[in-house]
Amino acid sequence: MGQDMTTRYHEVYAGWKNDPEGFWREAAKAIDWVKPPDVIFDADLGVYGRWFPDATCNTCFNALDRHADGGRGEQPALIYDSPVTNSVQVFTYAQMRDEVATLAAVIAGMGIGKGDRVIIYMPMVPEAAFAMLACARLGAIHSVVFGGFAPKELATRIDDCQPKLVMAASCGIETTRVIAYKPLLDEAIEIAKHKPEACLILQRPQGVASMVAGRDHDWAESVAAAKAKGVSAACVTLAATDPLYILYTSGTTGVPKGVVRDHGGHMVALRWSMANHFGIAPGEVFWAASDVGWVVGHSYIVYGPLIHGATAVLYEGKPVGTPDAGAYWRVIEQHKVVTLFTAPTAFRAIRKEDPAAKLLPKYDLSQFRALFLAGERADPDTLVWAEQSLKVPVIDHWWQTETGWPMVGNPIGLGLLPIKHGSPSVPMPGFAIAAVDEAGHEVKVGAMGSIVAKMPLPPGALPTLWQNDERFKESYLSEFPGYYKTADAGFIDADGYVYIMGRTDDIINVAGHRLSTGGMEEVLASHPDVAECAVVGIKDALKGEQPCGFVVLKFGVNKPTEQVERELVALVREKIGPVASFKLAFVIQRLPKTRSGKILRSTIKKIADHDAWIMPATIDDPAILGEIEAALRGRGI
Repeated sequence: MGQDMTTRYHEVYAGWKNDPEGFWREAAKAIDWVKPPDVIFDADLGVYGRWFPDATCNTCFNALDRHADGGRGEQPALIYDSPVTNSVQVFTYAQMRDEVATLAAVIAGMGIGKGDRVIIYMPMVPEAAFAMLACARLGAIHSVVFGGFAPKELATRIDDCQPKLVMAASCGIETTRVIAYKPLLDEAIEIAKHKPEACLILQRPQGVASMVAGRDHDWAESVAAAKAKGVSAACVTLAATDPLYILYTSGTTGVPKGVVRDHGGHMVALRWSMANHFGIAPGEVFWAASDVGWVVGHSYIVYGPLIHGATAVLYEGKPVGTPDAGAYWRVIEQHKVVTLFTAPTAFRAIRKEDPAAKLLPKYDLSQFRALFLAGERADPDTLVWAEQSLKVPVIDHWWQTETGWPMVGNPIGLGLLPIKHGSPSVPMPGFAIAAVDEAGHEVKVGAMGSIVAKMPLPPGALPTLWQNDERFKESYLSEFPGYYKTADAGFIDADGYVYIMGRTDDIINVAGHRLSTGGMEEVLASHPDVAECAVVGIKDALKGEQPCGFVVLKFGVNKPTEQVERELVALVREKIGPVASFKLAFVIQRLPKTRSGKILRSTIKKIADHDAWIMPATIDDPAILGEIEAALRGRGI
């Protein structure tokens, strides 16, 4: 990708660094406040300070009402596209505002008000977005739990945030099966010590649920009754520092960490990122192919696009299998999507099914201008394939549930910087990123270290964990004083580009050499027969740890697996050198992943090391772990 010489990134970033408060004061002007902020940041509030502490606002007003009443009433706000139910629905800003105001009146009638918690346990349906915004309208704090999450996991979240109400659907629909949610919810409530007062259940015709008398209420009937009476709820005035939502981080063991997001800073950061990072103009169609259960769904399906006055796509389907590997191209063409944001794993799946991108020319993608990838490391091989196939910039970026918006990226709205494959590019305003050693000292350019962000965190990032300031400090702030610990490892090059090479746990120690599994994965992925791969460090009596590669081959590879495995070992030896001590490569049918597409490397490692492990709550298909066990035992590991 050539450099856009008109990029304003360097001056904008320098402007933030020189005057952070001035930068965010200016950014805050894009929000409709009830009372605009006089104080931009107060370092004495909360754990590390709070943004816009004297301002008042309402997120739902900014996402819906101001557009519905300000000239965008007839513009589509949300496009629901569901290949699994073969349906498409479009809601304008005016329609969506009315739906949300009615739903808010329904839950207000169930006793829900400012500060009450509401768990939302739903699939990718428009009502999930309506539920989030209805809570925001009233000042209730929503906590979305990924639909179909196991009862025990749901119960721990019920006990932690103690919701008055659960808003759920009867079922979710996968490519080959219907997953009944209601029995999982009933079991979770039974297990939980805290008992929600009521449940509002959206009955889907594909799987109608039985209702518990006195506790469960029918969603459609309740909304119809409210519409018949003509009731709707107004937006409640809230402090900018009031909590908007709690989102539990995936993959945690024991008590989950409830990341808190506030109203004011969140709106300011998302609005800034939509225009400047993603380069979206109001009125354009933006598609984040994620789930409302994850932070991407919160930030860039529901809140970001709507606060910005864009059109959001909410897609109930998969990258492949609904019906084929051209599913994403169909959505982009049909809804005139200009920018897609998804996880690298989605593109690896598409590439595995359609390596030559033969399905692409069937669709008109002429208005499509950028693909953003995040959620896990984007291997250069997948990036290059997507670039060559789509002929648009393919932009890796990096952030976390905790930060709520990109920490490091390539801000297309400010003018694209040169793309370096393997790097999510440069820090965004608000984030001063460093690579440090165990003592918290910055390492030299190009050296591996723990990636940290200088405090304070910018607007939009978590102010704390739900009712647990101590755990927040201990998890993120205590190891490197003055910095936020990302728990990712990597390095920063001479141009200031950040390279994220894996979680800190994924840096392995081979005979005293600190090696990145991400670097080895990059080499394996470059092999022409490999569709996707994972490298973990497994125990080794002599060297401490030794790297072990698990690879899934592309369709149609006819070579014997032993030959591919030998080639992979030779390739790592050639590209990284004998120091990697890479001798173990396994060809397997599939890799174990979470439902958001993250490879479960730590579980693979535990199985290989014969350590005790528990079935991860977020796993997509538990059977895969048995396949990994069998492959390892077959080699005597």
